[in-house]
Amino acid sequence: MSKKEAILTVNNLSVSFTNGIKQEAYCAVKDVSFELKSGEVLGIVGESGSGKSVTALSLLGLLSGNKVVYGKESSVKIGDTEIIGAPEKDLESIRGGKVGFIFQEPMSSLNPLHKVGKQVAETLCIHQKMPINKALMKAVKLLGLAGIKNPAAKSRAYPFELSGGQRQRVMIAMSIANHPQILIADEPTTALDVTIQEQIIKLLMELKKSFNMSIIFISHDLSLVRKIADRIIVMYQGKIVEQGRTEDIFNHPQERYTKELIKASDCSEKCPKSTEEVIMRADKVSIEYPLKKNFWGKVIKKLHAVDNVSINIYRGQTLGIVGESGSGKTTLGLCLAKLIKFSGAVELYEDIENSKEFHRLVQIVFQDPYNSLNPRLNIAEIVGEGLAVHNPELSKDEINKRVASILREVGLSQDDLYKYPHEFSGGQRQRIAIARALIVKPKVVILDEPTSALDVTIQSQIIELLKSLQQRLNMTYIFISHDMRAIRAISDRIAVMKDGKIMEEDTANNIFNNAKEEYTKRLIKASMLK
Repeated sequence: MSKKEAILTVNNLSVSFTNGIKQEAYCAVKDVSFELKSGEVLGIVGESGSGKSVTALSLLGLLSGNKVVYGKESSVKIGDTEIIGAPEKDLESIRGGKVGFIFQEPMSSLNPLHKVGKQVAETLCIHQKMPINKALMKAVKLLGLAGIKNPAAKSRAYPFELSGGQRQRVMIAMSIANHPQILIADEPTTALDVTIQEQIIKLLMELKKSFNMSIIFISHDLSLVRKIADRIIVMYQGKIVEQGRTEDIFNHPQERYTKELIKASDCSEKCPKSTEEVIMRADKVSIEYPLKKNFWGKVIKKLHAVDNVSINIYRGQTLGIVGESGSGKTTLGLCLAKLIKFSGAVELYEDIENSKEFHRLVQIVFQDPYNSLNPRLNIAEIVGEGLAVHNPELSKDEINKRVASILREVGLSQDDLYKYPHEFSGGQRQRIAIARALIVKPKVVILDEPTSALDVTIQSQIIELLKSLQQRLNMTYIFISHDMRAIRAISDRIAVMKDGKIMEEDTANNIFNNAKEEYTKRLIKASMLK
C-alpha cells in the first residue's frame, strides 16, 4: 500500500444529539471531512467541546442509541467498509482488530474487577480465537512491549494497583494486540506528568514504526501534537477551521482561532520581581506515612512524603513548586497551609493572634474545583462562606455585595451569584475557587495544580488572571504544578522536588537556563522548553 494512499476517509460527518423528549438536536460535529494516509500521524486539536472526541468515537461507530443522529451525507470509510450504519457484528471485527483505540482516562476504561493481563488477553481471544492460556502468555509479552517493567508480575495486578502511566501502557498493549492498521489515541497523556508524557509519546512512535500503523492523535496540547504529527486538523465548535501540514499550521496559521491556540500554548516567561522580604518560611518540614508494620504493630517501613524541607517564600513573589506525581509537591503545600500534621515549623511573618487568623491569611486553591465546590450550595454561599467564618459581624447583604465584587475581580458576573457549580465550565469553576480564596483578603495563596485539568486557552486565561490579581492585590503565590510551561509563565522562583526533597531552588531564569541537577534538566527537556 502506498504511503500516500488513504486508509480512512471521512466525508461530511455531522453528529447531533437529541434530548429524547422534544427531539431538539444539539449538533456536536458539523460537516467534517478529512483523510488519514497510510503511515502518517494526524493530530486533531481544539478545546473541550470542539468535537474532537465525538469525531473519534464516530470513526468506530461507538456513538449509539436513539439520541445520536448522523447527517444524511455523513460517511466514514475504513478501506472500503462504510462505518456509518454498519451492522454491529461488522463493527466488532473492526474495533480492536483493524483499529485500536486508546481512551483518555484508563482508570475509567479498564475493568476494576479483572486483572490487567486478563483484560489484554480478552481482545486476543475475541479477534484471534486464541485459547485463554496462550492469550495470557501473549498478554505478558504485549505488556512488556508497551514498556511495563516486570510484565509477568504486573499482568496479575488490578488497575488500581498501577500508576497512571502504567495504566495507560496497559491500554496501549490492548490497542496494539491485534496489530491494527490505525491507532486512535484520544488525549492519551492529559493526566500524566511531563516525563511520563514523553515516555508515552516515544513508545507510540516506536510502535508506529514496528507495526507500520497510522495514528490519529487527539489533544488540546499543541506542543505535544507538534512533536509527533505530520498533519494537523484544528477544530472549533464542531467544525474544522483549519488543516494542513504541521509546520505550515504553526509557522503560517490562517485562522484567528488557530493563532489564539498557538499563542496560548506559548507561555512567556514572567518578568521576575526582586525582593528580599520573607513573608513565610518552612523550616525542616517533614511528614511520614507508615507503609508496613510488624506483628507487634511497630512501623518497619515508612514513606517520606516530605523529607526535611526548608525554604523561604518572598513577599509579592510566586514560588513555583514543580515535580512528578509522588514527588511531595501537594503534601508540602498542605503542610504550608497547616492542613495536615507535620514535624518542623511553618512561620508566617504577619501579626497573627491565633490559628484561625493564620488560615485567613493563607488560603488554598485545589486542582479540581468541581470536587472542591459544594454542589448543594450556590455561588453566593460558596464564596461568602469564608466571610461568614472570619467576619461574623457582616450582614448577609454586606457579604453578597463583597461576593459580587470579588466575582467581578475574577471575570465573572453578578448574575452568577445564585447559580450552582454544575452550571459553569471548568475554567469558570476555577475562577469561583480563586474568588473563594481571595474574598478573605489573604497574604499567601497556595495554588495546587490549578490549571492541569483545563484546556490550553483556559490555562492561559487563568494564569493571566492570577498575574493581574497578584499585581493589584500584592499577594504572594505558591504555585504547585507538573506543567513546566505554566510554572515558567508565573514563577519568580522555582523549587524542584523529587522523592520528598527539594533537589534545587533558584530564580526561574536560572532554573530554566542553568539548571544544575540532571532531574531538572530532564523535566525541562521533556516539556520541550529548551
